[in-house]
Amino acid sequence: MRRRSRAGRRAVAADRIRPRCLAGATRPCDGGRVSRRRVSAGRLLVLAWLGLPGIGLAAAPSPDAVRAVAEQAVHARFDLPGSRVVAQAAPLDPRLRLAPCGVPLRAVLADAIRPAPRLSVPVQCPQADGWTVRVQVQLQLFRAVLVTNRALLRGDGLRPADVHAEQRDVTRLGYGYVDNLDQVTGRSLARALPSGSLLTPAALAGRRMVSAGDHVQVMADLDGIVVRADGVALGSGDNGARLRVRNESSGKVVDAMVRAPGVVLALP
Repeated sequence: MRRRSRAGRRAVAADRIRPRCLAGATRPCDGGRVSRRRVSAGRLLVLAWLGLPGIGLAAAPSPDAVRAVAEQAVHARFDLPGSRVVAQAAPLDPRLRLAPCGVPLRAVLADAIRPAPRLSVPVQCPQADGWTVRVQVQLQLFRAVLVTNRALLRGDGLRPADVHAEQRDVTRLGYGYVDNLDQVTGRSLARALPSGSLLTPAALAGRRMVSAGDHVQVMADLDGIVVRADGVALGSGDNGARLRVRNESSGKVVDAMVRAPGVVLALP
């Protein structure tokens, strides 16, 4: 057997240690060290695929993403118990070019902002060199409001049976609305309302001067002579309201008009 020379033995040993480059091999052929450039590119691709933050991954948000943030802010501000919110953001200006943003977008509406058919919502990129863009959002806010069941006269007292609740878009009710029966208890009307009318704060007068079942003083003017009698009110109302009153002595029922608290004037 021929013995190898010392140089040959060193070459064989080196060949045993060095990894072999085979066709289709996935291992590197540079002594077991992966190039820094290849590792960095692979890491960025993995981070992007996973949706994780990484160096150089920030991108400009899409117009739809900006609009969605604005709509979510409107919902968060006005979506209260008993309400139904419909918010639709208008398209952004196609000429707008937003810079990349490496943090989540943010839009917050102040508590002082009242519901309106159209709102201007600021959407921010809250980073050091961030930006702000205003998005126009169309708002519909449906709530249960009180509507009259029948025609009511000025001065009539309001009872729960006189109204019912309907869903209305309150952003378009410029004169306000009434949504709670407690707001009408003991109140009278400042003006006449036909059936199906929205009840507004301006339509309500003060508290009723006379309520059904009250003992009242009935006054009658007979050719300049004032006659007084005790009666029981069969209706309710404020000053000027017409109602029926029963004479406590005779039992006769007459029409009367409220003149003051507990005082009515018999009508001819």
